[in-house]
Amino acid sequence: MSTFKACIVGGGFIGRAHVEALRRLGFVQVAALCDVRGAEETAAELHIPSTYADFEDMLMREKPDAVHICTPNVTHFNLVKQAILHGVHVVCEKPFMMDVPEAEEIVRLADEKGILGCLNFHNRFFPMVNHMRKAVLDGTLGALTAVYGSYFQDWLLLDTDYSWRLSRSVGGKTRTIGDIGSHFMDLAEFVTGARITSVMAQFKTQYPVRRQTADLKTYTVAGEGAKGEEVAVDTEDMANLMLRFDNGAIGSASFSQMFAGKKNGLSIGVTGTKESSEWSLDNPETLWFGSRKGFNRTVTKEAAFADETTRALIGYPAGHMEGFPSALANGLRSFYRGLDGHPSRIGATFADGLHSMRLCEAAFCSAQKDVWAEVK
Repeated sequence: MSTFKACIVGGGFIGRAHVEALRRLGFVQVAALCDVRGAEETAAELHIPSTYADFEDMLMREKPDAVHICTPNVTHFNLVKQAILHGVHVVCEKPFMMDVPEAEEIVRLADEKGILGCLNFHNRFFPMVNHMRKAVLDGTLGALTAVYGSYFQDWLLLDTDYSWRLSRSVGGKTRTIGDIGSHFMDLAEFVTGARITSVMAQFKTQYPVRRQTADLKTYTVAGEGAKGEEVAVDTEDMANLMLRFDNGAIGSASFSQMFAGKKNGLSIGVTGTKESSEWSLDNPETLWFGSRKGFNRTVTKEAAFADETTRALIGYPAGHMEGFPSALANGLRSFYRGLDGHPSRIGATFADGLHSMRLCEAAFCSAQKDVWAEVK
């Protein structure tokens, strides 16, 4: 396995998670951190040797093999484009871009320059998600009939909870759909091997005005009763979707960032003419199967009985819990193996990022017009 040099852009929660995941791989050196504020402090804490406030300066001085874009959505287009023009491969957080035209330009440019792009849909890399996928694709469930699911959080429950993600000008047209709904839709397509062709969306903004006590980091809380400046909110707090797939299956899902008590609750269920299956991020190492003609059963992570693809994602023995950090590391390992000449069979590409933007755009248009919207 070759060794690689990486630079991280953005020192918040997800940027730090990328640093930890890369170090678990063992063959990627984290050479520098770029951020407009707090870079020195974060780099010292994480033992990253160099810091930059200027992204292009970092690219020219460090000459990394890849950069990891872990910054607000509004910055993605310019940062990714600069990296591509410098011949640097890119891992980008989602949502991919601010809109479809931006995503189209980045996909075209990356193809022209031969740049490998990865969108961090890390939920693809849980072992039991892949076991579910295998069960769907090999016909264990029979003909696919429907997909159900939800993604619930509560970090924006209070009207004093505030983040840059709330603003359309920084995060894009959709917030709950773009931030967490995109994960579910990608997972639904990944598990089933089918494409969503049209959506019917319902959006709700519980707090058209919030009180900005501070520009809080994601998942931090100002507290009930805190005083602050009133700020208009132009993105949705919650959403419901109905889905149509290209194989005739239907789907439905609910998303909320105001579901009290739910911290990061992603779940997906798939039904077929023979069996059904459910997976939840709350219990990521188990997979439930339901049957009409026999016992229901729960399958747990076990490398000895897993198929080759699933087995490659299992890092610890059965009974030893693996979660978000391992899924992220699995995804980054897959990306860097691609740089080493072993293309990923399951990772999300920039083309998948473009498709995700089209899904979000369709959901937004549907919610605005109260009609079914086709995914172009």
